[in-house]
Amino acid sequence: MFDILFVMIFGLSGRVLTKDTDTKGRFSSPVLDVTEKQLIIERNQTLQLNCRGRWELQWVFPSGVPKVYHGTQIEETRCGRKTNQYCSRLTLSAALAQHTGSYRCRYLQKQRKQASVYVYITDSQRPFVKMQSEIPDVVYMKEGEPLVFPCRVTHPDAKVSLVKFPFHVLAPDNRNIIWSSRQGFIIRSPTFFYIGLFSCETLVNGVKYSNKFLTHRPVNKILDVYLNSTALLHALQGEILALNCTVTAEWNSRVSITWTYPQKANGSATISRRISRSRTNMLFYSVLTIPKLSKADRGLYKCHVTSGPSKRDTNTTVIVYDQPFIRLKHRNSPVVQAFAGQKSFRLTPKLKAFPAPEVIWLKDGMVAAERCSRYHVDGFSLVIRDVAEEDAGIYTILTGIQQYGLFQNLTLTLVVNVKPQIGEKTVSSHQPGTVQRGSRQALHCTSHGVPPPQIQWLWHPCPPKGLSPARLA
Repeated sequence: MFDILFVMIFGLSGRVLTKDTDTKGRFSSPVLDVTEKQLIIERNQTLQLNCRGRWELQWVFPSGVPKVYHGTQIEETRCGRKTNQYCSRLTLSAALAQHTGSYRCRYLQKQRKQASVYVYITDSQRPFVKMQSEIPDVVYMKEGEPLVFPCRVTHPDAKVSLVKFPFHVLAPDNRNIIWSSRQGFIIRSPTFFYIGLFSCETLVNGVKYSNKFLTHRPVNKILDVYLNSTALLHALQGEILALNCTVTAEWNSRVSITWTYPQKANGSATISRRISRSRTNMLFYSVLTIPKLSKADRGLYKCHVTSGPSKRDTNTTVIVYDQPFIRLKHRNSPVVQAFAGQKSFRLTPKLKAFPAPEVIWLKDGMVAAERCSRYHVDGFSLVIRDVAEEDAGIYTILTGIQQYGLFQNLTLTLVVNVKPQIGEKTVSSHQPGTVQRGSRQALHCTSHGVPPPQIQWLWHPCPPKGLSPARLA
């Protein structure tokens, strides 16, 4: 009875182990052969880690371990009782202080599933993981984020001080200033006090070692973006094109200016940059130059500005002509009409030309602006102020691009309409005239207007006082 019971328990135990090996929950993440969260080895020793999992594995090394390193060896095997698992052995020979960091084993296809261990590789002559030159590293202080001075060390018990230049020592308080041998000094809520030169310092066997850092507070506010031409830009084939994009930003800003334009893929443009400072702002200049325009260069030119998360852009359109030209014609009719008494009237034919032509207006063969002070040229239009009847006449616009020998003229006739007016009224007496019955009388009415007015006579009977109505002639 006892023997039978023993066999049954043994068999049950075997089934449990087999079931546990195949359970979906087992090896949902890879498993390392070390149970400690950290390991400490000395320089030039060999680090060996074993990893097991259900799927194919890969290793992720600290940043100090080169991707190709002669001391690194990885052995991949199939393992488990039914060889249904994957095993990987990492061997790091002649480990160095800069190899200190987190070693992770993860699934190749499910990279979030991983196991890790932090390894310190101690070196009495290299207490900091990173050996620094005389030039300080730059650390960025971003609004709403902790500030980290990344002076990691090669031993977890290293005593490190944070010093603000020249001699201000900042002690960890576990509230705002936190020390971590794996990260460095962490300032949870940095203020403007933390802008400047800082150093992490430690003493080993009477020798002082340090890592220096220069803090920089990025400013991303773009105040203004200006392009020297945002209207349509006209140019002739073969001419030079120069577009200047000027960005105004706050002090300490870092601005990136890029261009998109039709021939960017062919590199037809050269771009030069310059920075200047004023008392209150930074000015960034980017000049795009195409030394010889072609028809392929016509299109949209856009200046893109970024400063951190801030983005702005401005653009212009370039039109390239084969050759200079003048196209001049009447807007509607060669005859235009105005009214006497108008405050102003504008003579504007249809004119398209490039480059911009010289324009002269003539009235009845004489330069209009010299003939009357009420005439002035606005662009290529002639403006007449306080229109009067004498402004009627023949107007000619002379256009010319002298450097290319192009000239074209156009003539318009201006008719000034004048409201009809009666010059004299012989019948306008307040007292009605008395004439003898049967006599013949002539009434005169003088009128003027443009166009000539039509005159119509109306007869009204006289009051009933025994007088006969006048006989109208």
